[in-house]
Amino acid sequence: MSQNIPGLKRNWKQFSLLVLINAFVGGMVGLERTILPEIAETDFGIAARSAIFSFIVVFGITKAVSNYFAGRFAQQFGRKKMLVTGWLFGIPVPFMLMHAPDWNWIVAGMN
Repeated sequence: MSQNIPGLKRNWKQFSLLVLINAFVGGMVGLERTILPEIAETDFGIAARSAIFSFIVVFGITKAVSNYFAGRFAQQFGRKKMLVTGWLFGIPVPFMLMHAPDWNWIVAGMN
């Protein structure tokens, strides 16, 4: 049985993973607030406010549904498997954003 020993020296792998995940989350928030409203206006003819509102609405719905199922599946299959599965679902997101034929693809990719 392993013991939880505090300190960055002993837990540098977990701490590095936490820093990496926070960098990715920060990058996505920055992308959502700076680049995507511009893309919405120039490429798809959607007002920036409408684009931001569509993200908020879809994100809220997606977050609620995914948290419900992730919680249930985490109890059944384990948290680590659910985390890795979530990362696998995230792999195609940059490609969806780069090659989006319409605004719905971008909304789906960001949520």
